[in-house]
Amino acid sequence: MPTPLPAAYAWLDAEPGPRLLKEFLKIFGTAEDLGPGSNPTILDWARSIGLDRVYRDDATAWCGLAMAYVAGQAGWDNAPRGNALLARNWQAWGNPADTPMLGDVLVFWRGARNGFQGHVGVYVGEDDSAFHVLGGNQDDRVSIKRLGRDRLLQARRCPWRINQPANVRRVRLAANGRLSQNEG
Repeated sequence: MPTPLPAAYAWLDAEPGPRLLKEFLKIFGTAEDLGPGSNPTILDWARSIGLDRVYRDDATAWCGLAMAYVAGQAGWDNAPRGNALLARNWQAWGNPADTPMLGDVLVFWRGARNGFQGHVGVYVGEDDSAFHVLGGNQDDRVSIKRLGRDRLLQARRCPWRINQPANVRRVRLAANGRLSQNEG
């Protein structure tokens, strides 16, 4: 049975799209197995998109894997720069978006701003100091967390084939909960 969304985000269930967001919501709550084992569901995502030879353990950062899985489920390219596992590679996906909106892919720095590490997730809203991000490997699960606006590297929008869904818009939310500091 799917994990219900927190009350502050329950409105997302009624959103008609975009499909990338809807596919991410289907896996909401999926969590790592603590200890030496790995969650078979997360390993199945890797297998389903052909990354099982390189992704073998949910102790390895998996925000890029979750993004690749949902992008594939939504019918989009899921291998930016040939390696979806690297969060910062998602800066090459889709089209640049000057103003992040519902369903956009957001890429953040993690660790040193100019370093190698990153984090990727999907925009569900914003407040004055943070973006509310649906992503994998956030407290070791698919969840919604607040990430500081100052950490955003780039927002990317789906390369719509026909028309952008009408509900792609900025979403203002209350600033509740602490800011996430290290997702990976």
